[in-house]
Amino acid sequence: MNPDNFHIVLVEPQGPLNIGSVCRAMKNFGFTKLRLVNPTKHYKNLDARKMALTAFHLIEDAPIFESLESALADIQIAFGTTRRFGKYRQNFYTPNSAANKINNAYSKTICALVMGTEDSGLETKDLDHCQHFITIPTHDAYPSMNLSHSLSVLLYEISLKSDSGKKFYDPAPKNLATGDELEGMFAHMKQSMLDIDFLDPQNPDHLLRTFRQAFGESSLTSRDVRIIRGLMSRIDWTEQERRKNL
Repeated sequence: MNPDNFHIVLVEPQGPLNIGSVCRAMKNFGFTKLRLVNPTKHYKNLDARKMALTAFHLIEDAPIFESLESALADIQIAFGTTRRFGKYRQNFYTPNSAANKINNAYSKTICALVMGTEDSGLETKDLDHCQHFITIPTHDAYPSMNLSHSLSVLLYEISLKSDSGKKFYDPAPKNLATGDELEGMFAHMKQSMLDIDFLDPQNPDHLLRTFRQAFGESSLTSRDVRIIRGLMSRIDWTEQERRKNL
């Protein structure tokens, strides 16, 4: 998805603070195209400027529209954000699935993400102008999210699925040590700790099980095993030298 083809449309936003927060969230994820439908007349005030910080220019550059229909006149695909479930709105995208749709099916399409007022969201007449619907799964006890928070969730998912998100990778899986390597390490540890009287010779495995559990949860690699055995070897050498001087 080219950010220049993706527009954020706020329908009748009521609070300058929220508008400023929206601009900040947009700039966080590299989006700059904001459209406002009948915003509060104070949408450029000091509160908005304080919240937007260096993203305030998005407010200054945002075109103002009298209706959502006119704001979407040149938009090819509009995604409406809503929790209004009804007879004619049964298929909803989650933020994740919407991001996949936007970045795959609509990667070269002029799209809009439409968001409603802070207190009641988009009305049915507004949703009629949207081809797709997105809902954020929230807890029933308090389903409503702050406008900029909702936008952040959506833009995060869109960015993650886009080309810009491909530069980030989950940690590569470790090349874990084999069972033989681990058992060799534990046998070495057992003998080394017996030699320095750290383990009870009558029941050495009792304390050794603690080491097995700790190292087992650490998912040791072959390199980790070699380092630990190197430590045991150093302990062995030190104990041999100590005994020579007895």
